[in-house]
Amino acid sequence: MESSILVTENLKAYYGDHLVLKGVNLEVPRLKITAIMGPSGCGKTTLLRCFNRLHELSPEGRIEGRIWLGDTDILSLDPIMVRRRIGMVFQRPNPFPTMSIYDNVIAGYKLNGMKLSRIEADEIVEQALRSAALWDEVKDILHRKGTFLSGGQQQRLCIARALAMKPEVLLLDEPTSALDPKATARIEELLVSLKERVTIMIVTHNIGQAGRIADYTAFLYLGELVEFGPTERLFTAPRDRRTEEYLSGKFG
Repeated sequence: MESSILVTENLKAYYGDHLVLKGVNLEVPRLKITAIMGPSGCGKTTLLRCFNRLHELSPEGRIEGRIWLGDTDILSLDPIMVRRRIGMVFQRPNPFPTMSIYDNVIAGYKLNGMKLSRIEADEIVEQALRSAALWDEVKDILHRKGTFLSGGQQQRLCIARALAMKPEVLLLDEPTSALDPKATARIEELLVSLKERVTIMIVTHNIGQAGRIADYTAFLYLGELVEFGPTERLFTAPRDRRTEEYLSGKFG
């Protein structure tokens, strides 16, 4: 295994008494794309939400075990600090509707009470939009509302907003499920280019998408990590019958 950036030790997640993740042990390789796959309700989104401490915001949501980011147990940190280091992009594009494109990108700084000079803000906005392959499309309309953009552009704006905080890890929960094939292809290309500087974890139902962009794939079933390994190996020679049946469409 290459060097890991995120490691879980016997990670359990609950909603009240209901155990959703059943002791997950996972090592996420640094500067790679890791896909999380599995049938609906198997715990994929819950796992993602544990990594940036959103799970605990759910009614009766709690976590047991350990999650290491480098050599820090993130469960011992202030969740706000965790979210600066681990960004998240959701299923549906969600730019802040009252904010301009410019203000959307630096929203994380404002929400955290971090003061920026105009020069710093301009630099961060341009850099983040360039990183999200959106700068050339919006550089002349930065002060229009983010909701004015197309669905695919809005999702790239949300990626820019996450990247503006310079996270070490970027989590994406089915980021293309609401997009058309062309916009999906743009985001896939973008994610492949981003892994040079940020570790990416993506929940996807789309086996083709995982095959195209993921270096590693984790297969979850009923809250259990059934199998994890290089995507090509997992797709061509799965070691567990449940992985094989899922990939061949017997359930899902």
